[in-house]
Amino acid sequence: MTLLLPLRPFSSSSWVRAALDLGLSLALSAALITGTAKVQAATPAPLATVSSVDLDRYMGRWYEIARFPNRFQKDCSGPATADYALQPGGRVQVTNRCPQAGGKTDEALGEARRIGDPGSPKLEVRFAPAWLSWLPMVWGNYWVIDLDPAYTLAVVSEPKREYLWVLARQPQVDAAAYDALMARLRAQGFDLSKLHKAGGGSPP
Repeated sequence: MTLLLPLRPFSSSSWVRAALDLGLSLALSAALITGTAKVQAATPAPLATVSSVDLDRYMGRWYEIARFPNRFQKDCSGPATADYALQPGGRVQVTNRCPQAGGKTDEALGEARRIGDPGSPKLEVRFAPAWLSWLPMVWGNYWVIDLDPAYTLAVVSEPKREYLWVLARQPQVDAAAYDALMARLRAQGFDLSKLHKAGGGSPP
């Protein structure tokens, strides 16, 4: 910070005024620096993904174990399922099913595409009609941010951390594996107080 001081000699009152001005400037600077540091400390690092995903191994059925609440699953009365099927050209057919009250099941058909190089853990998913697929806003980020070596437990999110799904090959997961997963998600900056077990209750 550069201080622009008058070139004429100071009177005693000038010294007092300059000291007060300097003190105020330093206080304001300190407040700005502190405020910036707090904002930076509160901002989590960019969301990290797994190093790679083998789409062939990722295909099949996944059961929803837990999720952050979202508007498009507000009517689900139990855990949802997601079925993935690899299509020619590398696209993925997505079938989401959500049980509802009264024994009905809501089904949504969509498509996923990989973003980046082969093996990239970043995909985009759309559930809008195919004729709208050219519009960027109909595609949502689907980032695989945690995946065990056996491809039995996975976590999907997106860069802003507003959405989160914990998925497993079976409707139930091992408690120790789940606790270890939660520790990794906390380290990634997720507010796990928002996490709800699929269908209600506390996971796992």
